[in-house]
This record gives sequence, structure tokens and C-alpha cells, in this order.
Amino acid sequence: MTTTVSAYAATSATAPLSKTTIERREVGPNDVAFDIKFAGICHSDIHTARGEWGGQEYPLVVGHEIAGVVTEVGSEVTKYKAGDHVGVGCMVNSCQNCENCAAGLEQYCTGTGMIGTYGATDRDGTITQGGYSQAIVVNEKFVLRIPDSIPLDKAAPLLCAGITLFSPLKHWNAGPGKNVAIIGLGGLGHMGVKLAHAMGAQVTVLSQSLKKMEDGLRLGADEYYATSDPETFAKLGGKFDLILNTVSANLDLGQYLGLLKIDGTLVELGAPEHPLEVPFFPLAGGRRSISGSMIGGIPETQEMLDFCAEHNVTPEIEVIEASYVNEAWDRVVSSDVRYRFVIDTATI
Repeated sequence: MTTTVSAYAATSATAPLSKTTIERREVGPNDVAFDIKFAGICHSDIHTARGEWGGQEYPLVVGHEIAGVVTEVGSEVTKYKAGDHVGVGCMVNSCQNCENCAAGLEQYCTGTGMIGTYGATDRDGTITQGGYSQAIVVNEKFVLRIPDSIPLDKAAPLLCAGITLFSPLKHWNAGPGKNVAIIGLGGLGHMGVKLAHAMGAQVTVLSQSLKKMEDGLRLGADEYYATSDPETFAKLGGKFDLILNTVSANLDLGQYLGLLKIDGTLVELGAPEHPLEVPFFPLAGGRRSISGSMIGGIPETQEMLDFCAEHNVTPEIEVIEASYVNEAWDRVVSSDVRYRFVIDTATI
């Protein structure tokens, strides 16, 4: 039988989130049910709920940084048991059969496409509802094991912010001898600094101003520059092997491409409002590349969690009560958070 749980939902693109109840499906043979203890707030939650990335069906419960404790498992589940600490990130299903899914790259599924944790049509035809709620039921293959050494409140943001940075850092071989720049020191950027530092890379933060410089250096950056200063681009020309752009603003890509070494790569992680304008000569003149990256597959997300446990890498968080969520969203939009809000779902 289904289970009724409390949640905070958007009832329209313009209404504030409000308390409600939703139904969670009966636990199937391959499902894991768990009580949600903490849910991180991602800017994607806001974009989606407000219809900024396309129309939605309402009411909609968002949240894809979810950490909790297993309460029940299906008859065919072998990886988890009641009491385990687990999490769910940005997806809860995929076709599970295509070439990419078979390779552990479910986020690039070419069958059904990645089925998002909220606002997506699941394989049973229902609309997925996310983590701003008290409990969830998810297919075992999309559940992650949270190492015991990571507190659940700090684990939650790793399931989006953490993997969004870990995946490109790993793919482009960040490590000793590599110069890595992180554009922006927000929810994503601060995780990029921590992870790149733990991997052994030389890390530079490129931020609009120096107001977060003390934080950046404390979190593991070796250098910190203001991009509002024209001298920054002259001084750092040709320095970096890899630049990760975590901001969603449209930047002057010619300036940033000029910061890359020969064969360097600029990776776009934030979704800009307008199409990217890529100048030819800074790109071709250094055989440079622009790429994108979207979260990570399930095996890589588990690898990220284990890496964070081993290297004691966790996000900087501010735990809030559920009743504060609308104010928290306003603060996220105005970049007034250091560096991730996490909802204590016991307060829903």
C-alpha cells in the first residue's frame, strides 16, 4: 500500500512553497524505502519550481540532495537493509539497458533519458516528487550508501553539488601537477575547491570580487583573483589546464579561454540564461576545448562519497527548519548563503 508523507511543495510557478502531503508508492521487490533526514537546497530546485526551465505539473516537491535512513527494502534487494545510511541524488531511474546505462553513465541515458528525482515522468507514468519531504521510495540501483564517517546533514549536498564537481575533476585528470581554476565560490564552487585540493591539484578561485577570499583560501585554494580586475586576465594568461565554470551568468568566454594552456579545457557546469557565444580565435589558437558535464553516474557518485569520507571533504552548510524554506530560496537567489542550505526534514 502507498504511504502518505508530509512535504513542502510548489503549487504554482509563482506561489511560495507550502506544507502538504504526498503519496509514496508501495515498496516493490527492487525498492528501498527510507526516512529522509536532511535535504539540501540546490538552485536547480528554484529554477524548476518557478518554471524557469520549462513548464511543470503542480503541486511539485523538489529536492535532489537527499540523505536518510533505510526503513524497508524489497524482497529482491541485496545491497541495503533497515538502518543503513543512504542517499539519493539527481536521478531515480533510467532505462537501465542502453549503452550509457550499462557503462554506469545513467545521467546520459539514451533510452528513457535520465529520470530526475522530481518533476520527471517515471517508468510507471507517475511524476517524481523530491526530497523536501519525510520519506521516499527509490529503485535500489539509484540509492547510494553514505559512509558512516559523513554526517547525514553534510552528506546531502554531496549528492548534487559534490558529484557535479567531482565528475569533471576526475574526467579531466585533476591532480598533482595540474593547475585548476574554479569560477565562482558558491554552493558548487566551494565543493570544487575542496575536491580539487584533496586531489592534489593547484587550485585558483576566479570570483567577481575578493569578498570571499578568506573563505576560499581556508577551503583549500592556493590563489584567489577578482575577475572584475582586468589585470587578472593579463596575469593569468595560459596558466590553467582545466577551468570549471560553476556560475550561470553568461561570461566573456574569450577572456576565460585565454587563461587556458595549450589543450586546456573550460567546462561549463552552470546553465546560463542565454546561448554561449564562443569566439573562434581564442579557441583554435590554443587547441583549447569547451565542454560540459552533468552530475555523474551512480558508480561514480558512490566513488565520490567514498573519496569524501577518506579525505574528510564535506560541504559548508547552514541547517534550517522547513518553515524557513521560502526565505532560504530568496537568499540563494541573492547569493546570500555560505555555502549550502540543508533542510532538517524532522521539521516538516
